[in-house]
Amino acid sequence: MKIKLLIIFFLGFILNNCVGVSSTGIFGTGVSVAVDPRSLGTQIDDSIMQKSLSTRIILQDKNYILSIKTKVLDGRIFLTGKVDDPEEKLKLTKIAWETQGVRSVRNDIKIKEQFNFKQSAKDLLITSQLRTALVLNKNIKSTNYQIDTYKKKVYVYGIAITSDEKDLVLKEANEILDVEDVIASIILVENLRIQKD
Repeated sequence: MKIKLLIIFFLGFILNNCVGVSSTGIFGTGVSVAVDPRSLGTQIDDSIMQKSLSTRIILQDKNYILSIKTKVLDGRIFLTGKVDDPEEKLKLTKIAWETQGVRSVRNDIKIKEQFNFKQSAKDLLITSQLRTALVLNKNIKSTNYQIDTYKKKVYVYGIAITSDEKDLVLKEANEILDVEDVIASIILVENLRIQKD
């Protein structure tokens, strides 16, 4: 079992890194190493934690590969997605807490309901509008943020260079039409354990 886990972990790590530096960063974490305010060591630690967590979640149930998203920033784990029942949500939280090096876990996983095409399209539109607004705003490093939308609630994860940038991101999110709530997990650079020099 351990050998199988290691093989899956290393295959995922190697294959994910084939994408290249320009789209997902060297370690596939969605933030380019050149613009990420975390130190290289912290980025590597977070990437390893994310790969390990993703592997253990997929080994739990292969359907989670599509329904659960994970993000690790400075040892903090963020979980989003949908599961069938509350027990699964608790199980995934437990798996996240068992990850070596974890500092905290934020579980924003929702319990599945019947599929609603109109709602899903609206959520996708909200995410796209916010992503565009962040890219177009010169005072925001948009590559430092991950955005998920579920039932008109926007979840923003990332690292802000300054508190003004964090406020700008929240302002942009709240200005998007039909957004009911913005749940932000934005860490300031000054609050990172180890910062890039």
